[in-house]
Amino acid sequence: MKEERYFYVPGASTLSELPEEEATHALRVLRLKEGDEMMLMDGEGTFFRASVSMTSGKHCFYQILETLPQQRTWQGHLHLAIAPTKMMERIEWLAEKATEVGFDELSLLDCRFSERRVVKTPRLEKIVISAMKQSRKAWKPVVNEMQDFKSFISQHTTGRRFIAHCYEEIERVNLFESLQKTHPQPLPHREGQGESPLLVLIGPEGDFSIDEVRMAVDAGFVSVDLGKSRLRTETAGLAAVMMMQLSQQ
Repeated sequence: MKEERYFYVPGASTLSELPEEEATHALRVLRLKEGDEMMLMDGEGTFFRASVSMTSGKHCFYQILETLPQQRTWQGHLHLAIAPTKMMERIEWLAEKATEVGFDELSLLDCRFSERRVVKTPRLEKIVISAMKQSRKAWKPVVNEMQDFKSFISQHTTGRRFIAHCYEEIERVNLFESLQKTHPQPLPHREGQGESPLLVLIGPEGDFSIDEVRMAVDAGFVSVDLGKSRLRTETAGLAAVMMMQLSQQ
């Protein structure tokens, strides 16, 4: 059986041509020609079975044969906010794996102990899109620019919010156990996808400062741990996404 070929086409239902980068892959790598079928994904929950209608130079035109709305496998708007590691490859790995697992939004935090304060988000976008196509995810996670910790906290005041850290002097509950106790309730106008947001904060390699943790707790965030093991930043981020995903199915 021939493997289906997936292409990311934002607004696919209103267009008739693949984006330039996708067209290059379709024509130069896969060597698609008129009449060949392919699958398009708009990143907003719909796949489209389509066929190549015409090729011209670097252009690849298509016609939609069938619209295939997809069903989400989790509830709520799953949002991970994390301080990037010094080695950017680790956060790129996290973005790829978290997309494969399934989540909705990735934010990057500039914290007191952050070792990286500049991130090329366009590269993260490409990694997320590639992972979305590879894992056949119908929704593309949003990738946000890096933001100061204090500003981020002040802007996120709704939904279930958690901050994971390693300070024993601040009382913590287990994230997964807390997530299992309640499920998000539908809201009239949900963040991202129409259901209540679920947000987990993960600190840098030196953890959040204790003042940052207290600031978050004072703002309504729940102080949590991710288990008994001490995890690296990117591992903690993926663990948090897994816990959110599993608890909301």
